[in-house]
Amino acid sequence: MHELVQLIDESRRVVVFTGAGVSTLSGIPDFRGENGLYKQLDGNLVFDVAMFDQDPSFFYTHGRDLIYGLEGHEPSLVHTECARLEALGKVTAVVTQNIDMLHQRAGSEMVIELHGSPAMHTCRDCGRPYDYAWACQRVWKGKVPLCESCDGVVKPDITFFGEMLPDGAFEQACALAAEADLMLVLGSSLVVHPAAGVPLVTPRCGGKLAIINKGETPLDQHAILCLDDLQEAFEAVATAFS
Repeated sequence: MHELVQLIDESRRVVVFTGAGVSTLSGIPDFRGENGLYKQLDGNLVFDVAMFDQDPSFFYTHGRDLIYGLEGHEPSLVHTECARLEALGKVTAVVTQNIDMLHQRAGSEMVIELHGSPAMHTCRDCGRPYDYAWACQRVWKGKVPLCESCDGVVKPDITFFGEMLPDGAFEQACALAAEADLMLVLGSSLVVHPAAGVPLVTPRCGGKLAIINKGETPLDQHAILCLDDLQEAFEAVATAFS
């Protein structure tokens, strides 16, 4: 853990890249983990845009607890420490694959959400926007959210299978990674592309890569430090930068 603390201390521009492992510390199941959505049913269908357009009730039924129960989860130590390191001027940005908005709730200001966010929803027909609270009210009543202007189906601004990443998100993440002197990967198996390619930009541009993840990743060979216990690592970080 001393080496991790030293790396952060010596760095001027740290970019944090987070995956589902960060949010499991907040009680949110990993999609592909032991209790995740993919173990319960075909998660590809739940987040398939063609399936959504065919039968939106499938998503709103099977994705309800995961997407619309987020208020029942609090940011973990990792979330709060990432925000504190940003406030201290160490972290320049958080790039996340997660769609739970916990980084923002923890206080992080520069957050790039590669796979979108349920913070906003959009009518599939007329494009009218709606916020998360509006959608939650309807979903928890067992309804498919319908547009108040045209009665069209409203979809969360999450990137489903079959959709492009949010405009500019990947490009912005890569630009930040190129400028970083340390890319810190937290809780990601780095197997979902194109997002998983972002961390590799940093070592290719002369920066350092450190990975903290339960299990191996395809980029371990490029990292100067690999750890497997996020909670323990960030307890050390919290103590060192208090």
